[in-house]
Amino acid sequence: MPTKEQVLAFIATQSGEVGKREIARAFGLNAAQKIELKSLLRDLSETGTVERSRRRLHVPGALPGVVLADIVSRDADGELIAVPVEWDSETQGDAPPILVQVPRSTPRRAVGPAPGLADRVLLRIVEGSIEHGVAHVGRVIKVLEKARRQTIGIFRAAPGGEGGGRIIPIDKKQLGRELQVPPGAEHEARDGDLVTVELMRQRVFGLPTARVKEKLGSLSSEKAVSLIALHAHAIPHVFPEAVLKEAEAAKPVTPRGREDWRDVPLVTIDPPDAKDHDDAVHAMPDDDAANEGGFIVTVAIADVSAYVRPGSPLDREALIRGNSVYFPDRVVPMLPERISNDLCSLRPREDRPALAVRMVIGADGRKRHHSFHRILMRSAGKLAYAQAQNAIEGRTDDITDPLLNGVLKPLYAAYACVKKARDARQPLDLDLPERKIVLKEDGTVDRVVVPERLDAHRLIEEFMILANVAAAETLEEKKTPLVYRVHDGPSLEKLSNLREFLKTLDIALAKIDQVRPSHFNRILAQVKDTDAAPLVNQVILRSQSQAEYASENYGHFGLNLRRYAHFTSPIRRYADLVVHRGLVRAMDFGSDGLPQDATTATLGEVAAAISVTERRAMAAERETVDRLIAHHLADQIGATFNARITGATKAGLFVALDITGADGFIPASTLGQDYYRYDETRQALVGERTGEMHRIGDRVEVKLVEAAPVAGALRFELLTEGSYVKGPRGRPGPLRRGGGRKGGSPGGAPKGGARQGPAGRHAGSGHPGRSPPGKGPRGKGPEGNGPEGNGP
Repeated sequence: MPTKEQVLAFIATQSGEVGKREIARAFGLNAAQKIELKSLLRDLSETGTVERSRRRLHVPGALPGVVLADIVSRDADGELIAVPVEWDSETQGDAPPILVQVPRSTPRRAVGPAPGLADRVLLRIVEGSIEHGVAHVGRVIKVLEKARRQTIGIFRAAPGGEGGGRIIPIDKKQLGRELQVPPGAEHEARDGDLVTVELMRQRVFGLPTARVKEKLGSLSSEKAVSLIALHAHAIPHVFPEAVLKEAEAAKPVTPRGREDWRDVPLVTIDPPDAKDHDDAVHAMPDDDAANEGGFIVTVAIADVSAYVRPGSPLDREALIRGNSVYFPDRVVPMLPERISNDLCSLRPREDRPALAVRMVIGADGRKRHHSFHRILMRSAGKLAYAQAQNAIEGRTDDITDPLLNGVLKPLYAAYACVKKARDARQPLDLDLPERKIVLKEDGTVDRVVVPERLDAHRLIEEFMILANVAAAETLEEKKTPLVYRVHDGPSLEKLSNLREFLKTLDIALAKIDQVRPSHFNRILAQVKDTDAAPLVNQVILRSQSQAEYASENYGHFGLNLRRYAHFTSPIRRYADLVVHRGLVRAMDFGSDGLPQDATTATLGEVAAAISVTERRAMAAERETVDRLIAHHLADQIGATFNARITGATKAGLFVALDITGADGFIPASTLGQDYYRYDETRQALVGERTGEMHRIGDRVEVKLVEAAPVAGALRFELLTEGSYVKGPRGRPGPLRRGGGRKGGSPGGAPKGGARQGPAGRHAGSGHPGRSPPGKGPRGKGPEGNGPEGNGP
């Protein structure tokens, strides 16, 4: 006969049904012992030592070996926390839920994707108690259900004050699918509030009904439009108390253990509205006779690793965020302002810690060798791009005049030298104008501008690329694990599609085993300053892979570099912070470097996580720009605009307006009295009967028909007639008279993309023909449009 302790241990370790029969079978009990077991179980039940749920016995506070759980949050270390699904609801009553920690670093044999917040997972319980008040640790056996995106919308109260209302969706794909909120299900939401909702039992007729789960904030001002993207993409924007306390407690770094470079006239060159300055530059001619015509270029980067230590609350929060997120109306920083805008910002005439790389450049522009230094510096000046450019062109001011001869002229001379090597290297040279939204004081759009691309921008870009290459080379040489910035070449399928498309423009892309950026550059040079240039730039961009972070190196195709790592922006990118720590460890600069247990495998997990947060930020930034411009154009229904077709699908055409860059959709059903088929080779919609063609790159005139500001969706009507291709029998399709359009036939496209919802269901279902918008304050150098930023 087993003891009470043996019975309790058996119940606690079993999954599935556990009752008297299972216990008796496990211990091989005879009939008399079964009677004794029944009495023992009754005693355990009466004392509360064992509880019964349906046909299952369990020990309160214990979990079975395998449990179904929902991941609900993260702990202070950034590890996932799960709550058992049935255990909590059926056995705990009002008691606090049992929490299970799901470590990210736990070796998994899970099938499918890695777990994330709100996922449902099958866990194997492997430990009994850990710190932070979490009673169990679980390893993921399998991710059973990935989390669905929250249903988020704008609550519009019913008129008359009788309660209830409607939910206006914020997702372009959900336009026209409003939800009804019955009286009593508002959860204190007021008209104009951003809310999350859950669907209720649906009726056969009428709108789907939902109840408000959580009030996220008020959108009474357009200045809060970025709040939608923050919640829609679950971007952390409030720092935990422990993180803020650590940041406030940080003390300025002392000169101890650092080289004193405070007399070196390093300067920062940034956008005029930048608040944090994490890179400074200096250049001078090399006086070494063996390097005649060469330069010594110094790039100093804020030493964030001195304040953000591995495993600290600041570090864990930075990893969760991955990067700063830049909206037209706000910045969501990776680090608190005490760190990003104060202690680490390279302010003029203030002592700041930095990691500096000193690079010797030959007369041919190539880097000959370099060295890293941990320094204390003092910036000699804070300049804007246009301010530096004006000084070089003879228009100095009080700040640039004393810096002109000793600082700015050597910088530009060094850039002219470095540019020789850049031109010889031939990185991918896409021409993708980057628009910037200028807001009024109330947060509404004032205007959209295309900032001029200056030599000051290119100077900083090239120096940052040189520094990033030097960081990767040093860490490889020291055999220190790092996070690379990698960019794969185009896939064979994309190259084949691009080759077929270019044929339609009588442009040849050679069939070779290994394509290089120079092959694309020759094509771009061929169409430069022609009407086809924007079209070819967009199509070549679309053929590229997307840049990402990885712990294994496979090079950077767009920049045409064999090794490359992000080193120059540790205030706003976690990848750069990891590289800084690697350099501190590799160069023996101190005890705050990369931990010794950091390996290529563990950094691979970090790289995957921050690649996701980067894409999340890009999507949120893009959607916020769309919403702001949709608000700006909402009162211009019926107005006409000049635009360019930027994408074509079987559902319709995507267009971008010339002045604002606003993106919109033209449903295929409104194009005309024909059935338009999508021609993938031409990347166009072609009329089946008439042969009329609308292809990406075409200049068109459009009329704004509908605007959905909350979703950032615009629907247009096409007013311009297309070009014509051969008809189905080998002859041109018939030309229409009158030249323009006045709308389409209701039956024009039986299958080609009838409108679904106020601005077309497909108005935002994945724009195929646009480069994401600029990065605002962080859009400098390697982070602008093209192969290193918003393009691939």
